[in-house]
Amino acid sequence: MPTTALKKTLKVAQAAQNSNQRSFHLPLDLIDPLLQKTFAADRANLTKTRLPIVTVSGTYQEDLKGLYGLSESDRGADIVLSRAHYSMALAVAVAAWGKTIDPKRAWIVDPTNYITRSEWSKVVLTQWVGQVLARHPLLKLVKDFVDKFGRSKLPILQSITPPLQFLTQDIRGPVLSLHIAAGNILVAEGKTVVQVVTDPHVREDYLTFADHPNLSYCVFDNATKQELLEKATRLGKYVDPHHVIVTGPPVDPRVVAAKTGKTPWTFEVNREKSGLSTKNRPLRLLLTTGGLGTNKPEIEQILNSLLPILKAPDSPIQLLVYAGTQWDIRESVLQSAKTAGVTNTLITEFDSAHFKIHSTLRPTGTHPQAPILKSNLAVIYHPQIVDANELLIQYGFPWADGCITKPSGDMAYDAAAAGCFLLTLAEWGEWEHNIREVFTRAGVATKAESSDLIQQLETLADQGWITTAMQAALNLGSEFTEGAEKIVTEFQKLKPTVK
Repeated sequence: MPTTALKKTLKVAQAAQNSNQRSFHLPLDLIDPLLQKTFAADRANLTKTRLPIVTVSGTYQEDLKGLYGLSESDRGADIVLSRAHYSMALAVAVAAWGKTIDPKRAWIVDPTNYITRSEWSKVVLTQWVGQVLARHPLLKLVKDFVDKFGRSKLPILQSITPPLQFLTQDIRGPVLSLHIAAGNILVAEGKTVVQVVTDPHVREDYLTFADHPNLSYCVFDNATKQELLEKATRLGKYVDPHHVIVTGPPVDPRVVAAKTGKTPWTFEVNREKSGLSTKNRPLRLLLTTGGLGTNKPEIEQILNSLLPILKAPDSPIQLLVYAGTQWDIRESVLQSAKTAGVTNTLITEFDSAHFKIHSTLRPTGTHPQAPILKSNLAVIYHPQIVDANELLIQYGFPWADGCITKPSGDMAYDAAAAGCFLLTLAEWGEWEHNIREVFTRAGVATKAESSDLIQQLETLADQGWITTAMQAALNLGSEFTEGAEKIVTEFQKLKPTVK
């Protein structure tokens, strides 16, 4: 049964819908009838909040139902298009919320949750295509073509427009957008939008409405700001520099807190053994995939090279694999470990996020970390992005010394902000090349040599690079760690406080 709070919210939503002159109607053919209630409640919360946030990352329908006190399943698989667009939207919300999920302070909606049954096949197709491209490097040329020429014409963008219009129709002040498609839809509707450019790279889609008076930007750094202004000028569009604000990337404050108490891992050679053998505790490595299962072949190559070392009880390395919501990566890791005779731990919990309105957010690292330390290999997996992301924040970032990941705008930002050095996997776009360059200049990152990782780790440890890179990560300035808070501050300057 709906909670009392949800019943009140639904009444407010119905009243708002009845009074609106230009009405976008709530669709009746959602894939789950309970989503009719969350849809109306999301709209009411988004209308009333001080910080309305929109993104396009995929679906988290079961956790959404649980958030509102409705019956939910913990096993149904989400449609995940991007961890980044979920985690960075959440980062800004957490910066606004503080310790408690408070819809008055901030609220997030993703219209993908509310795509109608008749349009649902397009969502499934979009995920499937993304997963195929992510797992097959030879198809990356196709992905690059889509990124460059077809992103604004993907079928899902037409599908999210009606629910996004319904969710935002009563908002009179600014809206914060964490996805360019959502931002462009809202600007076209006449909304005032603050668009977050999440990477040190400006896609042309960001400039569709660049000279619109209702659009402003929060960007990665000064170089990104300059790039945006120059590209807009080349398109014949004038952008007021004061409307382009440098905030840094949005990182969840709980991720930043994960570095608390960390000290750089040091390498002291054990002369009684050869290779990467140390008298100190094992080096803790976090190996991650993305929302679509990117870099799977590279991840499998690295895992297979490490398994012989991980089999030893006194292994100088411990490995935690973040499989996210990707069942096939989870199974690949577990099967490879079984074949190699490596003891392992699967980290997956029932409703690990357990988000409820007005509930207290779990501080970083309050999960018992013993399961990781009982074996040299562990895997984080959950079929739902909200819960998988919480497991990564609670287990992965507080534990890891280094992170082996593609240099993406979320995972690289998060890992570095959590005090981890970075070994970067193959990039999946120009923006990831730029991110790798940023963290390489900061002394935090170097390219992973996936075909010979053991030798690379031995060399880096012997040279002292691991220690110095981890120290550089721990010392990163606010431009890398406080972007979420700065975005909240800048947004609040634009909109009077909602009482």
